[in-house]
Amino acid sequence: MITLTGRTLTKSVDTGIGQSLLQLAQGTSIDWQFNCSRGTCAKCRCLIHEGAHLLSEVSDAEWDRLGPDELDAGYRLGCQAIVFKDGDIKATNKTYF
Repeated sequence: MITLTGRTLTKSVDTGIGQSLLQLAQGTSIDWQFNCSRGTCAKCRCLIHEGAHLLSEVSDAEWDRLGPDELDAGYRLGCQAIVFKDGDIKATNKTYF
């Protein structure tokens, strides 16, 4: 189960293999903030509460936009975090602004 929390909405989906957290949020009409969907604006920044090991490796775009302390704390860019394995994932959109 993948549970995503936007600004005011929380919804869950059963699976999302091959999709980014941002794509899943958009597909379920969650109010997830974003501008570019390419990893350059960092507006889709999110905190992974559970299931980080079920997501793709941190991308170059994430290394460029997020600091090491943020990555260590569990932050990812929703547009870059791709689900590659089924399991429980919980993420909350935590934009900078």
